[in-house]
Amino acid sequence: RRAAGGRRCGREPGAPTPARGTRAGAILTGVATAPPTTRRPRGSASATPSAPAPPPARHPPAVGRWLLVCSGAVAGAVVLGGVTRLTESGLSMVDWHLVKEMKPPRTQQEWEAEFQKYQQFPEFKILNHDMTLAEFKFIWYMEYSHRMWGRVVGLAYILPAAYFWRRGWLSRPLKGRVLALCGLVCFQGLLGWYMVKSGLEEKPDSYDIPRVSQYRLAAHLGSALVLYSASLWTGLSLLLPRHKLPETHQLLRLRQYAHGTTALIFLTALSGAFVAGLDAGLVYNSFPKMGERWIPDDLLAFSPVLRNIFENPTTVQFDHRILGIASFTAVTALYLFSRKIPLPRRTRMAVTSLLAVACMQVGLGISTLLLYVPTPLAATHQSGSLALLSMALWLMSELRRVPK
Repeated sequence: RRAAGGRRCGREPGAPTPARGTRAGAILTGVATAPPTTRRPRGSASATPSAPAPPPARHPPAVGRWLLVCSGAVAGAVVLGGVTRLTESGLSMVDWHLVKEMKPPRTQQEWEAEFQKYQQFPEFKILNHDMTLAEFKFIWYMEYSHRMWGRVVGLAYILPAAYFWRRGWLSRPLKGRVLALCGLVCFQGLLGWYMVKSGLEEKPDSYDIPRVSQYRLAAHLGSALVLYSASLWTGLSLLLPRHKLPETHQLLRLRQYAHGTTALIFLTALSGAFVAGLDAGLVYNSFPKMGERWIPDDLLAFSPVLRNIFENPTTVQFDHRILGIASFTAVTALYLFSRKIPLPRRTRMAVTSLLAVACMQVGLGISTLLLYVPTPLAATHQSGSLALLSMALWLMSELRRVPK
C-alpha cells in the first residue's frame, strides 16, 4: 500500500511475504482476487477444472445382441412347435421329465417299451392303432426335438442373464425385465406340458380325434409370442438409437396407428392357434367365399353363441379370415398414411418391409387354404406371422418418442 507521499511502506523485519493470490496478499497489495482455488500442478493439460466425464454405458451392445438371439431362438421353437402340431406328433411322448427324458431310447428294447407306453393312450387306440414302430420313431423324434429346443431356449436366457448380472451390465429397470423374461421361459415349459396333458386324457363321451385343448394351445402360443415380442422389443431398444423426430400431430397419429396395427397382427397370429387346435383349415378350402356362401350356414351352430368363437371350426376359420383381412388393410392404410410424413431412411424401410411381408403372408394364407393345408406351406405361413409381427415391432421401435 502506498503512503501519502507516494513512497511504499516497508514491512517489519521477519514478517512473512504474503502469497500471491491469497486474501492476505490482496489486502496488502490492494488487488481484488477471487476466493482461493486449488492450483493444478505444473504441466497439466488445462488450468481450469474439466467437466465430469459421462458415465459409461450401462448396457453394452452384447446385451442387446443377446436378446435378439434369444428372440430368434423363441421363433425357432414356435416354428418347430407348429410342425410338430401339423405332423400330429405332440402326443407321442406321454410323460414329462426335465432331465430324464433328455436321453432318447437307444436299444430296440427301450424303443419297444416307449411304444408300449404310447399304445395305452387315446391317440393310438382311436387314430394310430395300425402304426408301426418306425412311424412311431418319427413322431417321437419330432416331439423330442421340440422339447429339447425348449430347453436350449431356457439356457440361452438364464445363463447369459446370470453372467451379465454379475458383470453389472444390467440397469435396475432392465434387471426386472430380464427376470420377467426368464420366469416366462420357465412358465412356458410348464404350460407346454399342461397342454400336452389335455390330449392324453380319456374322453369316453367323445368320438372326435384325440387332440390337445385349443384353449391350452392358444395359451402356449400366446405366451411364446409375448416372450418373443418382449425380447425383440428390448433388444431393438438397446441397439437402435431413437430418431429425433418433430412431434407433430401427424407423427402422433402414425405412432398410434402403428401400435394398433401391431396389436391386430398379434391377435391374428393368436387366432391361428384355434385354427390349428381344431383343424379348422380343413373345413372350407375356398376363397374368398366359404363354399358357395360369403357367410356359411353353420357359423352359429353351437349353443350358447359364445362357444362358436372358440369351439366351432367354421366360426374359428371365419374369424381368422376376417382378422387376416383386417390386418392387411391396416398395414396398407398405415403405409399410405406414412407417405405423407417425412421419415428417416431406416424408418421408411421398416414401413415398406411391413407392407411387403403382409402381402407375402396373405398369399401364403390363401395358398395354404386352397391346397388343403400341406405341412411345408402351413409351417411357412406360421413363420410368416412371426415375420410380420417382427416388422411391426421394428416400426414401433423406429417411432419411439425421445425422452425429454
